Amino acid sequence: MPQQLDLRDIHLPDTISWWPPAIGWWLVLVLLVLVIGGAYTLFKKWRQDSAAKGANKLLADIKQQAHDDKLQTIRALSVCLRRLQISDEQRAEVASLHGQAWLQYLDGFVEGKPFSEGIGRCLADAPYQPALTVDVDIEALINLCERCVKGQTR
Repeated sequence: MPQQLDLRDIHLPDTISWWPPAIGWWLVLVLLVLVIGGAYTLFKKWRQDSAAKGANKLLADIKQQAHDDKLQTIRALSVCLRRLQISDEQRAEVASLHGQAWLQYLDGFVEGKPFSEGIGRCLADAPYQPALTVDVDIEALINLCERCVKGQTR
């Protein structure tokens, strides 16, 4: 029988702790945050672009039918702008705007104050009137609304 050697017992290392994670897990976490942030940004951009495309299509339809009834055209323009603005992320803020506050909000998308001080003033009251009381240049109003749509998508 062989003689036993005087050896010490095997000393096992401590178990690997879960914190701090290895560098690879940190890279995965950073990559995941970047992917989620990029996806969120792309989704917001896609949603804004699709709303603007819908508004542009609706404006084109309104432009074709503008010669029929001025009051109906103003109502359609008002609805179109409101739909576009509500599709944005500040839905609760925009939905409650009316009158002068609504016109000032729309002024933020174009240069100057054409909604609150210019031709766009008719969008505040005319959609709710039974008959049009002032003469409105519909072509200029449609062009102003198109500029507003372009201003929002910037």
